[in-house]
Amino acid sequence: MKRMIYRAQWKEGQAEAGAASLLADVSSVVRQRVDQGDIMTIAAYKWLNHVFLYYECIHSDIDPDELFRSAEPLLEDWPGKAEKRKWMPMIDVFHFNEPVSYEHWLRKEPVERRAGRVAHLKPEMVSSYIYYHYQLQEERAFLGDKYEIIALHDNLMFGYQEFPKVIEEPPAPKKLQTKGTPENWEDSRMDLHFKPWGDGHLYFKHIDPIFTLYCGDK
Repeated sequence: MKRMIYRAQWKEGQAEAGAASLLADVSSVVRQRVDQGDIMTIAAYKWLNHVFLYYECIHSDIDPDELFRSAEPLLEDWPGKAEKRKWMPMIDVFHFNEPVSYEHWLRKEPVERRAGRVAHLKPEMVSSYIYYHYQLQEERAFLGDKYEIIALHDNLMFGYQEFPKVIEEPPAPKKLQTKGTPENWEDSRMDLHFKPWGDGHLYFKHIDPIFTLYCGDK
């Protein structure tokens, strides 16, 4: 299994129509891929002109263009490759747990909420953020939410969470045998890593879902 996170941006004035196009594809193409066992969980979130996708591929990687063809004319192009893209992959920079099998990743209890959130890092603090979080992740300095994941593109972070949280020891082996994570996590000074919002708030803010879908949903 593989977790996929993408971001895209609607063309000016197309956010409402774009969200409707995603919902149309969910009721047809996406629902079919979930029902036939290709996707376990999939969700989309909106913030200003931005849209974020989170989904879990069961057998092989699935490109978002395969799932959301209706949205393509409404999305901006991203430069950076020979052929411009509509969906930009975001890099997994932190997770407490990761899927080791289909059975491991199935939800054992009902999920009340599947949430998305965003935050901005100070550009000069991106490397420090990754440094501290990779240590925490691979040293298993403390346990956290099984399904939480934070992804990065540029200095914009998107986080996916599920509630109630599931806390368990990850079955995947640790990649580090060091002990570099501060004993007191507050000593990592994450407050210095985030770019404040206009209202002075630090860290993440929750954003609105467009849809969420899980293979166990009726």
